[in-house]
Amino acid sequence: MRDFLVTSGWGDAVVTPLPGDASTRRYARLALDGRKAMLMDQPQGAETPTAPPDADEAARRALGYNAVARLAGPDCARFAAVATWLRGKGLAAPEILAADCANGFLIIEDFGDALFADVLVDGGTATDLYEAAAKVLARLHAEQAPLLLDDGMPLFHYDDVALIAETDLLTQWFLPLALGRDATDAETATHRALWRDVLAKLPEGQPVFVHRDYHAQNLIWMPHRAESVGLIDFQDAVAGSRAYDLISLTEDARRDVPPDLAEFTVQAYLKAAAADGAPVDEDAFRQEMAIMAAQRNAKIVGIFARLYSRDGKARYLDLLPRVWGYLERDLEHPALAELRDWYDRVIPKDKRAVAAR
Repeated sequence: MRDFLVTSGWGDAVVTPLPGDASTRRYARLALDGRKAMLMDQPQGAETPTAPPDADEAARRALGYNAVARLAGPDCARFAAVATWLRGKGLAAPEILAADCANGFLIIEDFGDALFADVLVDGGTATDLYEAAAKVLARLHAEQAPLLLDDGMPLFHYDDVALIAETDLLTQWFLPLALGRDATDAETATHRALWRDVLAKLPEGQPVFVHRDYHAQNLIWMPHRAESVGLIDFQDAVAGSRAYDLISLTEDARRDVPPDLAEFTVQAYLKAAAADGAPVDEDAFRQEMAIMAAQRNAKIVGIFARLYSRDGKARYLDLLPRVWGYLERDLEHPALAELRDWYDRVIPKDKRAVAAR
């Protein structure tokens, strides 16, 4: 890291580490002669690798979860490629100031500290922020997702292999935490089969760019700039459903989004999509939203249970009731009726409120 800072012209910078999150990446703020930037440190041995875009399911499974789920893993070159592509679209992604992707280091533009989550706590107008975020999504969805990002980096397809692997996290990690036993082979197989049936109901359409973690802690409010929504944490971007990022925003695992604000955001998106030349069939889109919301929230239930059980991060248990609340609401859609019945039968509602042991 020190060598990278020196060769990049930041060797004399004051380096201030920032708090960690659920990822293996580390961040620090750099300050030098009135300039500022962010240092990203992605330890190269901390995660399993991703897979080539043409790898089949067996090859992906042999490499590990990141390859199966189409995650970037330790490859910070994906962040750089996505950032450059987004900037090329006129959106506010950080400029890449220096890179040593072989060793997992980037120096990127510092957008400041005005995360949506913090601005909202400090009295920011929620409708202004959420409308702006919805309009960014509409702009992104006005065209088909690219096959390649900058430098020839492929944008992975968010396929059923990845989506099912994510819902598997619920049976793998949450069910043992809630019930005190592992899921049986039959339970795991039935859960997968039900999810395949549900995902088959998604509309066949052109995939769009999916940020994949589009919520109030990954968006930065910059009203002084022409593009007021700063985008970060997009290294796992994929090509997939236009409903996914909207759901990430309106069913935020880390903060309550009131139903009226969520509906306001959906309407802002629909209006902006129509204005951008990509109108949406609202009835079909509502079903797509319900399916992708349930999929995402099932995944998050599993991830938060894993962060507690495997990584000792007990604070994530406090977020589970909110996520289950979203998931239970999502499952009320008729398209998910059989899946809802399975959850009610196998993981009764009184078992879903898990406390730290």
